[in-house]
Amino acid sequence: MKQAPEHLVSLIEPIVEGLGYECVGIEYNPHPRHGLLRIYIDSENGILVDDCTKVSHQISGVMDVEDPIQGNYQLEVSSPGADRPFFKVSQFERYVGSVVLVNLFKAIDGRRKITGLIEKVEGDIVTLQDNGQVFEVPFAAMSKARLVPEYLIEKGGRSGK
Repeated sequence: MKQAPEHLVSLIEPIVEGLGYECVGIEYNPHPRHGLLRIYIDSENGILVDDCTKVSHQISGVMDVEDPIQGNYQLEVSSPGADRPFFKVSQFERYVGSVVLVNLFKAIDGRRKITGLIEKVEGDIVTLQDNGQVFEVPFAAMSKARLVPEYLIEKGGRSGK
């Protein structure tokens, strides 16, 4: 996954959770002039712009004091959306029975992308089923994973085959 370095996660996650939100994941794309730090937050009541602003303000203050990132970067706080990204094995467990699109570092059975139903999660192995074909995918083999929104599945929008 495109999870941020551990020092950023351990700094940011407690702040987000302390404000009463779930920290879904943190992405960091470094760049000398325009890096990006993206934080996905969620709550049982959903996320509004005010929630993102509240978290952004709090994170900005801590980042200014701690200064864990060299150079310039843009801070972005958002809801994970209907096509939420997955950053942890536990997120796959929570969505067993749902369809995900998984990108792989190396091909498994000739495929670098798998769009499949999450059948089960055992340890760090996620079992996906796509049109009768079963894939046992180690979490560490995934470069990226996202939930496929139900409205896309109903319209036949499954891709990655």
